[in-house]
Amino acid sequence: MYINCHTYYSLRYGTFSETELLQLAIDNDIDSIALTDINNTSACMNFIQEAKKVNIKPVIGVDFRNGNDQQFVALAKSNTGFENINRYLSSFLESKTTIPEKPKKLEDVFIIYPFEKVLELNLTTFSEDEFIGISIAEINKLRFSYVRKFEDKLVIQQQVTIRDKKDFNAHRLLRAIDNNTLLSKLCTSEECFQTDKMHAKSELKEYFKEFPTIISNTEALLKQCDVNFGFNDERENQNKNLYLNSFEEDCAMLLDLCDQKIYERYKNPTQKVLDRLQKELKVIIELKFVSFFLINYDIIQYAKSNNFFHVGRGSGANSIVAYIMGITDVDPVELDLYFERFINPFRASPPDFDIDFSWKDRNTVTQYIFDRFDNVALMATYVTFKYRAVVRELGKVFGLPKEEIDKLSKGVAEGQIDDVSKLVLKYGKLIEGFPNYVSVHSAGILILDKSIHYYSATSLPPKDFPTVQFDMNIADDVGIFKFDILGQRGLAKIKEALEIIKENNPNAPEIDITDIERFKKDEKINNLLKTGGAIGAYYVESPAMRGLMQKLKTENYIGLVAASSIVRPGVSGSGMKDEFIKRHRYPEKRKEANPILLGIMPETYGVMVYQEDVMKVANQFADLTLGEADVLRRGMSGKSRSASEFKAVEDKFISNSRKKGHEDKLIFEIWNQIKSFAGYAFAKGHSASYAVESYQSLFLKCYYPIEFMVAVLNNGGGFYSVEHYIHEAKMRGAKIELPCINTSEHVNRVIGKTIYLGFGYLKSLEQLVIQRILTERQLFGKFKSLEDFMDRVTISIEQITILIRINAFRFILKPKTELLWKATFRLNATKQRQVQEQVQLFRVQHQNFTIPKLNSHWLEDVYDEMELLDFTIHDYFSLVTEEFKPHAKASEMNLHINKNVLLYGKLVTTRFNKTSQGKLMRLSTFIDQDGNYFDAVHFTNVVHQYPIIGMGIYGCFGKITERFGFCSMNVIQSKKMSIAGDPRL
Repeated sequence: MYINCHTYYSLRYGTFSETELLQLAIDNDIDSIALTDINNTSACMNFIQEAKKVNIKPVIGVDFRNGNDQQFVALAKSNTGFENINRYLSSFLESKTTIPEKPKKLEDVFIIYPFEKVLELNLTTFSEDEFIGISIAEINKLRFSYVRKFEDKLVIQQQVTIRDKKDFNAHRLLRAIDNNTLLSKLCTSEECFQTDKMHAKSELKEYFKEFPTIISNTEALLKQCDVNFGFNDERENQNKNLYLNSFEEDCAMLLDLCDQKIYERYKNPTQKVLDRLQKELKVIIELKFVSFFLINYDIIQYAKSNNFFHVGRGSGANSIVAYIMGITDVDPVELDLYFERFINPFRASPPDFDIDFSWKDRNTVTQYIFDRFDNVALMATYVTFKYRAVVRELGKVFGLPKEEIDKLSKGVAEGQIDDVSKLVLKYGKLIEGFPNYVSVHSAGILILDKSIHYYSATSLPPKDFPTVQFDMNIADDVGIFKFDILGQRGLAKIKEALEIIKENNPNAPEIDITDIERFKKDEKINNLLKTGGAIGAYYVESPAMRGLMQKLKTENYIGLVAASSIVRPGVSGSGMKDEFIKRHRYPEKRKEANPILLGIMPETYGVMVYQEDVMKVANQFADLTLGEADVLRRGMSGKSRSASEFKAVEDKFISNSRKKGHEDKLIFEIWNQIKSFAGYAFAKGHSASYAVESYQSLFLKCYYPIEFMVAVLNNGGGFYSVEHYIHEAKMRGAKIELPCINTSEHVNRVIGKTIYLGFGYLKSLEQLVIQRILTERQLFGKFKSLEDFMDRVTISIEQITILIRINAFRFILKPKTELLWKATFRLNATKQRQVQEQVQLFRVQHQNFTIPKLNSHWLEDVYDEMELLDFTIHDYFSLVTEEFKPHAKASEMNLHINKNVLLYGKLVTTRFNKTSQGKLMRLSTFIDQDGNYFDAVHFTNVVHQYPIIGMGIYGCFGKITERFGFCSMNVIQSKKMSIAGDPRL
């Protein structure tokens, strides 16, 4: 009976979810209801899924509006009608044009014009599928209107947006947020009516008893609408099912590729390899996942043809077929990767490939996918209202001062605030979690058999590719499975490093960066791992990871794969990280492992490290089926949508284990370990994929450290600051030069062993000025003097001052102060040069003036660098004005174990953490005067007493502790050292 209902996917308008709408229908004895969100179809598929669970007939459509001006409501008679509605809506969302008062003819679609719109347009003719909607409030007006004569065209259009007064208040607040206005200034034309709510069926019929035809028309209209999608057990794979023209052709191509390429991966394939390959191919073909592999292969081939690097990871890295085809670079036979984690007969969804490209190449690859295949779109995700953010928004809407808003967003007791602030908090809690706007999923691309609009309308968010309006959860339910195409900086660093090496070392031997087997066996590379020398290497450079590898003495690929998973909170949280390190370093400790677990996981000494280990334990320890083990795996990954399903598996795990005779103590110990993995466990193939990339980075860091560090800097760094990567380059033998007019580029540049910092680091230097400098230099050669520069480059006094202060004209061999005087005099004398764009035909003769000698101090350079670059290339320790007391060095920490010592260090990075008791602690990393690292732990008793206040030199006094050969300090006291101030102040 209701053909115009909204949920909170009518963004910043609706006030409840699609499931709450269905509950509202149940409460009011409504057995058929239409969901018509405003210019949005996000909730439609889930609405159908949930409606069938509660025996309500779902109807779906769209409320077409310009702002709050309703043009018409469109209802889908069928799936074809829904597709036509989506396509029509998308034409306006993508072009950002206004919606017309009357739509074009849409097949299998009912159009309902609101009564007021019919009067406004003076409509007198209606097609077979066009109707006039009448609300309860409009019944009186209908009695005296010419519209009454269109008896067969009148239907009930009682809009449903709110449930009660509280909803209406929330609605008004959302409208004020959307219009960026004070609540007191919100126009009523931007709001719904307080009467826009649902009535019981009997009550609704009572209102329209004078017009029984309107009731029967509405019922007939709803009865004709029937849109269906297969969900969950009834779902079918909606992805592109054929790569070529037939399934047989696809199978033949897949088999041919494996036959051709197996020898590229295995020169002499063993029977084990051949058996594994046949086993996988059989399952892939039986489950009809062939096109999924061929599409991914197509994307990879395009990338390779353009010299784009990639990393294939996710569960697909467990596949020998993917390895042979070149989708991944992980050998599942070498690592004994768990095949059933990759794909098994219980798995209805395709295997998962996450393919990483360089952040610079990803958009090009995405564009290729859109050009190469039909029915392509990006997956959406919804950004929801977060509590603190919505409190801020509501504070503005109520007109509260900024200080009050700041206080509320940080959390205050209700007794300390006034009534208006209480309203802000009350409605903040209500609106928290509402969808705010549609965004783009970080990686998901859909390639479907049917038109994208069969499922959803599309818009063009910032990435400028068509994007659907539903997220991955509902996509999975209906059989739509995304391709994950991601961008990362690690691959860009590798690619750029190779380019820099070729330019800086033209005689260097050709580098085959894909020769991973050679890298794995290189002692020098492996030594970087076990000595903590992996700064700059993607995925393995963080203090936690470098410290762990030193504790493990990681010196091979297998060890790196394990370390990548052990560092994750799941293993750490279960207390098994230390147990693994102990058993790894001291073989005799492996005897302490439970023999059952050791038998299941000999490679990890009976410790669960990977998702595969959890599945193995579930299967072999508790006799769970592979399907049930996969529920565990999905639950740990945060992908399970059913808590009851996970609980059922937990119950079966415990009961099965008891039936097998295991003691409760062991059962619950293992189950607690499994639970600690929730949201953190890695697939082994995932870790192995990243380990391959790490080895490529480590090769470059080992043999071409300066070029590699420049590539790291040019691609946004990583875990550490720019200043720290510059320090690392110095430690590897680089000389650092400030930006230079005649040598520097926009990005950093290396010549021999000298790194010239890029103009891009100068925060206030305009892009246009940088472009002019580089273009002029490229076309007409280097600049010979300050005057020559000012003759050739149009620049303001503010911009040239930046260049002079950073010493970019140091080749002139004159003090900065003198250059500043000259530039100021010259540009002030000829102000037209600041805007003059035309090149001068003749060189102007300039007068020379004698400028008195001006005193300067080297500290002025330091402070200029810190202001303009955010860091200095000078030795920071030389700035300290306090006396250094007798102290130890980082390299001597092992000589002072369990002793209290003083260390001085420059802060590299610091972060807060929680102890196992939930108390606050801080983890910091420093470098000492020799450039060596040391880690410090500030436990709860000293975190606030001796705070870390920004970057600088700190004196740290504390106890040196040692675990598995790795030393760190438990801080007792710390103090930030005073440094010399700017002498000009």
